[in-house]
Amino acid sequence: MAGRWRLSDTSRNSGFTLLEVLIAVVLLGILSAALYGSYFGVMRARDRASSGMESRRELGATLDLIRREVSSALFRSVGTGSVNELHPLKFVVEDRDNFGAPASTLTLTTLAPPTSGLTHGESGIVIVTYRVVEKDKKLSLRRQERDLFSEESTVADYPQMEQISSFLVECYDGSKWVKSWDTAINRGLPRNTAGGGGSVRVTVRVEDEGKPVEFTMLSTPRTGL
Repeated sequence: MAGRWRLSDTSRNSGFTLLEVLIAVVLLGILSAALYGSYFGVMRARDRASSGMESRRELGATLDLIRREVSSALFRSVGTGSVNELHPLKFVVEDRDNFGAPASTLTLTTLAPPTSGLTHGESGIVIVTYRVVEKDKKLSLRRQERDLFSEESTVADYPQMEQISSFLVECYDGSKWVKSWDTAINRGLPRNTAGGGGSVRVTVRVEDEGKPVEFTMLSTPRTGL
């Protein structure tokens, strides 16, 4: 009997009480929640960084495209019997805003390489338009391209950059930067600054981790007819 009582006492002392089990479960839950939060916090940070890098690449590609198109902009004064009467070569900037945020419209005639895979002939001279469109309270920059000699009456535009805060195009008139330009009125392309920094300035504002950030590009038309 004494041996059995000693075995029973030993077995009873080697077990866990209900309180100990509950404490262990609570501690395990706290540790799991901490690990869970840390893991998904790292994943969210990685996704934000990846999204930011993609936005920067998209922005860089957009500004570089506009820079090259402005650099290759074409204009010729209208003369009697000139091709410009039938196919205007123009550079137009319209000063617009969206609830106080700049939303310029840029239309220019520029050189462009022929697009491969198309059956119809292209002149290599295109009319390009950039405009800001609002949808679901978000602004996006859209781009439209049409061959100068195309007879199409309607040309679709395509998103060039999503979720921007503003798009501002400014031209240098020889003394100051202005937000509007029309070759039909100004009788020429924007003039280069005294320091040769550029004659067209494009500024795009985006949100970076909740903070507004501006990126600016300068370019000067270098092609003439």
